[in-house]
Amino acid sequence: MDALSNRLLVSRFAECFEFYRAILPPLTGATLVKGSPEGPYANWDVEGQAVLALYDRALMAVTLGTAGLPAEPPAVQDAAMLVLRVDDVDQALSLCLRSGGTLAAIATNRPEWGPTLRSAHLRDPDGRLIELQSY
Repeated sequence: MDALSNRLLVSRFAECFEFYRAILPPLTGATLVKGSPEGPYANWDVEGQAVLALYDRALMAVTLGTAGLPAEPPAVQDAAMLVLRVDDVDQALSLCLRSGGTLAAIATNRPEWGPTLRSAHLRDPDGRLIELQSY
């Protein structure tokens, strides 16, 4: 049993699936356990433990009885972020951008966060904020 499982509700399932399929194995060692670009569900594990799962946002709305509500809220500051610890922030950022991510903040040393911390920020195809960090 997984103690913690991160499941992202996504509107652009196929694009998000392809993005995470391209970046999770080299950045985290995760392997695809279940799913395909057609959705509605996919998950990646490391050594039998869940790392990330995707689920179609529209199907969750049907489950919750909220399908009549707007799929996206008005523009607000980000409320959550997926953080991936990587060996090389610059290489990881390059892979993510080649795989469909969009740049939010360039790779930068951040000694105010930690003496050797380096980070970069990007968005996945659904606009979700991701931080790549090494320290």
